[in-house]
Amino acid sequence: MHSPSGSSPQTGFLLSLACFVVVVAGIQAASAILVPFLLSVFIAVAVSPPLFWMESKRVPASLAVIVIIIAVVLFFLLLLSIITGAVESFTQAIPLYQQRLETLVGSVIPLLKRAHIDITSEALLSVINPGRMMAFLGALLSRLGGVFTNTFFIILTVIFILLEASGFSLKLKAAVGDTNASHNGFQRITEGIRHYLAIKSATSFATGALIYVGLMVFGVDFPAIWGLLAFIFNFVPNIGSIIAAVPVILLALVQLGAMKALMVGLLYVATNVIIGNLIEPRIMGRGVGLSSLVVFLSLAFWGWIMGPVGMILSVPLTMALKIALEAQDKTRWIAILLGAEKEIRAQIKESAP
Repeated sequence: MHSPSGSSPQTGFLLSLACFVVVVAGIQAASAILVPFLLSVFIAVAVSPPLFWMESKRVPASLAVIVIIIAVVLFFLLLLSIITGAVESFTQAIPLYQQRLETLVGSVIPLLKRAHIDITSEALLSVINPGRMMAFLGALLSRLGGVFTNTFFIILTVIFILLEASGFSLKLKAAVGDTNASHNGFQRITEGIRHYLAIKSATSFATGALIYVGLMVFGVDFPAIWGLLAFIFNFVPNIGSIIAAVPVILLALVQLGAMKALMVGLLYVATNVIIGNLIEPRIMGRGVGLSSLVVFLSLAFWGWIMGPVGMILSVPLTMALKIALEAQDKTRWIAILLGAEKEIRAQIKESAP
């Protein structure tokens, strides 16, 4: 590959880096519009198999879309009602929990002094900052609720995407000269995202249901909130289960004591080990095709750009980017760096004589 006249590889690299920075800044600036749009795209991809199945059974496309949209609207209304009620109830209960936590911290001071750790309650409270801890979850729920307040825009976008879904493949073939490569790349992206979202939704639902039932048995306040958070944050790789567990364990400590808090922690550990480490990898099969480091970095990157929704969609977004990079010779090396070691070894083994 020859560099353009008057330029060097270093200049080309710096130009590409500058373009990347501009694109990232643009995405971050437009996140208020992009977040609901991307959410709409992934919802449309996730619900497209039932749509195509109904169309294969000669159900009219408009009727099939109406059935899918009714199901999506009911699901969104359920989430919105749970989150809205949770924000109000939890916000009202924050002062009570803060007072209990301050009392609990005060009772720890004599134990620390017996262990020859000289610290005042004011210093310990300044480190732990119970008010900030309790307010964090309320702010998080409010931000998620803000995303779902765009329900009308999201549902409307999903409707138009589904109406165009059946004819998009034909449009792609007509628009691009290299029909086979472009069509195969698009199919790989949609199938990979659909496979990931289907399996992740099922395992996340199982996680949320188990957490809900377990917390009801233990008597922790607002079990529906914590079950919903466990469902949502199970989509967040690596740290999602920790984010969902920490406020619940803290609440159980304040509300029910240290022993129940320990039991709640064990509930989260057992649920995530069984579903996340044993069941999900077996069902997922080929996996997401990304290295663990890339998954973690993508979580930080997309979360920084688009907030909680970016964290939830970090894996499918990076999967789509990786497949798109594989389609071009100039960028295939980036896709290789993003891939998992197991996948690279399999490709080398297949290409070996």
